[in-house]
Order: sequence, then C-alpha cells, then structure tokens
Amino acid sequence: MGTSLSLSLQQSHSESVPSSFVMLISGCVCRYLSGFDAQEACHWRQEEGVEEEAKVTLPYEFALQYELGRQPANTKLCKDTKTQKTVRRIRVRGGNVKWRALRLDTGNYSWGSEAVTRKTRILDVVYNASNNELVRTQSLVKSAIVQVDAAPFKQWYLQHYGVEIGRKKKTSASAKKEGEVRSFVSSSAVLFIGSQEGDAAPTEEAKKSNHVLRKVEKRQQDRKIDPHVEEQFSGGRLLAAISSRPGQCGRADGYILEGKELEFYMKKIQKKKGKGAAA
Repeated sequence: MGTSLSLSLQQSHSESVPSSFVMLISGCVCRYLSGFDAQEACHWRQEEGVEEEAKVTLPYEFALQYELGRQPANTKLCKDTKTQKTVRRIRVRGGNVKWRALRLDTGNYSWGSEAVTRKTRILDVVYNASNNELVRTQSLVKSAIVQVDAAPFKQWYLQHYGVEIGRKKKTSASAKKEGEVRSFVSSSAVLFIGSQEGDAAPTEEAKKSNHVLRKVEKRQQDRKIDPHVEEQFSGGRLLAAISSRPGQCGRADGYILEGKELEFYMKKIQKKKGKGAAA
C-alpha cells in the first residue's frame, strides 16, 4: 500500500515537489500504516522487490540507548521514618545526567505573595487532575496537589512581621479558663522561687532593639494575607502544587496555592470528599 501511495505521489507531483520530499512523506505513511511503535520507528528493513524510486533512504539501525522507552519513575511519598529518600543518577544522551527520584519526603516550596522559599516536609498527596490512582498510590508528579508542613513559613512570618499567624481565636469561656490556669501557675512559680535561695532569676525573652521594632512596625503596615491561607496555618498544613519533575531532576519543589487557584482546588478536594462519603 505504501509503495503504490509513493508512486502515485511521484506521478502526480513530479514537477512541483522534489522526489526526496515525496519519499520522506511516503515513508512516514508506511510506518504509520504498518503499526510500528514510535520508539522502534527506525528499526525495520525494506521489503524486498520494492522499486528503487519508492525506497525510503533511512537505513536499518540497531536499538540505541536513548531510544529505550524507559519506565516512568513513579516517585512515591515516603511517610514513615524507616524508608529514606532515594534518588538515582541516570546517564542520558550526550553524556548528560538526570536524577530519577524514586522516594521523596521533602521539597523547596515558595510562598509567592511573600517572596519567600523554605524547605519543608511533604505530608500528603490530596489531588491530581490527571488520575485519582496517583493520589491512591501517593505518587509525586508535576502539578500534583500536596499538603506541606506550615511550620517553616509560620516561623518566618513571626520573625518577619512579629505576628504569630494561625493562632486559634479563643472563646470567652476558654479565655477565662486559661486565665485561671495562668494565675495558678504564676502563683506556684512565685512560691517555688521564694522557697529556694541562691537560685538565678527566671530568664526573660530576648529584647529587641528600637531599630528592629521600627522595622517590624513598618512591615506590618503593608501586611496582607489570603484568608484561606491563614485558615490553613491554624491546621499546620498548607496546600501546594508541585512544579518540578521529580523523575527528571530528582526534586519535588513547588509553590503554595493562593487566590483563585487555591479556591479552585479547595472546591475540587471538597467535591471529591463528598463523593467518597456518599459511596
């Protein structure tokens, strides 16, 4: 079929189209019709009896290293402490190197609105737009939605703005109860300190200079934070998206979700939870 097609192409377009272009097109059509794998496109021989004009000028080649069609990395999230992160060094075309991550538990995540990046633990894989099976197997792939530990960002926020973010707002009853506990603890501490002679005075928090206080106060004037992100800080987990390719570079880096993108994925996750509860 490919031979007749190439001959007809040559006869109809012999004047306007070069014969080499016709042979190239006919060769591609022959490969498509013959059903060869894309990785094995060059590894086939010409049929015998084909006329010289219809032959494709691609020689037979042996399977080369860069045409292997390797298995995907399927990078997994290692939650338990027994399994350690595993990254393999792969030699690729041109002597270059790729890093194939098989198991990871940490990554560098960027908080875009605050222009800060911190290394943090990956706690869970919660959503994947392409396949729910990747969520079930806890696979770390590009564009996967994960939950990361909020502690490094919480610590930075306290240092930068002087505000402890994510503290749960206490009701009047809980505040009253906490006040009673604090008064009892303080009175007990006074009695204990008074009973012991020669002991050093209790250490106080490190005092900040006036320059640092003015700098923090100025930062607080322009301080803004997404309400959904602030709500996540109280739970200690932040939704983030992986932007790197763990199977190619050996890292699971990404960014914290904010704004419309965060609202979109929160709806998707909530909808998925509702379906699971109904089932």
